[in-house]
Amino acid sequence: MDDVYKQIYEMEGVNSLSKHEQLVNGILSAIQNKTLAQGDMLPSVNNLINEFGFARETIAKAYKDLVKRGIVESKNRVGFFVSNNNVKQHLRVALVLFAFDAFQETFYKVFRSKLGKGVHIDVFFHHNNIDVLESTIQSIRGRYGMYVVAPIPHHRTAAILETLPMDMFLMIDRFEKVPGDHAYVAQEFKESSYRVFAELSDTIKQYDKMVYYHRPAADTPIEILQAFKTFVKDYKIKHEIKAEYVPGTLEKGKVYFTINNTELWMMLKDCKLMKLKPGKDVGILSHNDEVVKEIIFDGITTYSADFKVMAEKAAEFVLKRKMIQEIIPTVLIRRKSL
Repeated sequence: MDDVYKQIYEMEGVNSLSKHEQLVNGILSAIQNKTLAQGDMLPSVNNLINEFGFARETIAKAYKDLVKRGIVESKNRVGFFVSNNNVKQHLRVALVLFAFDAFQETFYKVFRSKLGKGVHIDVFFHHNNIDVLESTIQSIRGRYGMYVVAPIPHHRTAAILETLPMDMFLMIDRFEKVPGDHAYVAQEFKESSYRVFAELSDTIKQYDKMVYYHRPAADTPIEILQAFKTFVKDYKIKHEIKAEYVPGTLEKGKVYFTINNTELWMMLKDCKLMKLKPGKDVGILSHNDEVVKEIIFDGITTYSADFKVMAEKAAEFVLKRKMIQEIIPTVLIRRKSL
């Protein structure tokens, strides 16, 4: 460790550096000069206190800064290690998503653009599998300067996510309760879905029945199902709830609502095959807007949070670290399918 200490001592001659900055720059210099290599263990907090007389808080702040930059990783009860020898890398972000659906791709592209070239992003997918989420969080913890995570509605989620440093954590897409104060930019499902259904009620009543496809084992928010059940009861709508759409079962005179894009494409294919016109012979409502839904079949009626806005606010938090706790408004976009 003597060579590492030497690099830190050399920073004493730079008058403008605080003790915290002296320690950070000394370690960066040791990495750049190959005194320290990727995987090497850094001096312990106690050793640094004994060597330099720095306050414990000063050392903790320095190591925390290096972790945020993605250069150092913390291994619980073991110590701090060099995780990245690219000292020019300012910040590494772990982005954990459900999957790369169209709306999540929109989020990523805007998020990537707003962060700029100085920020590195690694993307992980949990596919709504709680075991995959847990193993992903375990593998990335202590290796990134920011953790941006789309959570799973599951009783184990809070315990998994609270192992991350809350000051480096941002919850996106949907909100799940986690102990402690943390940042989030999410959408809301229950009240917004009910409001949209109610706004469409006069049009829905022009059809014989409303059919909603809800996949219990998928990542479909249970809050939407709850909102749907309340809506059909309050507005006395004849309805049916099914687990999945079966090709060829589309019927004239019904309104169909699905969150799953694959089901939507099958419905539209059946409209073409059965010569049924969306908005006239059948009604179709979809969740999460995207460009293709604006174009296809003269437009599909959707309701959605604005993922572009969500991404912009998420990027702003990552760059500025100013606390944000915001629910992105859900917007109904009426087109010819309903």
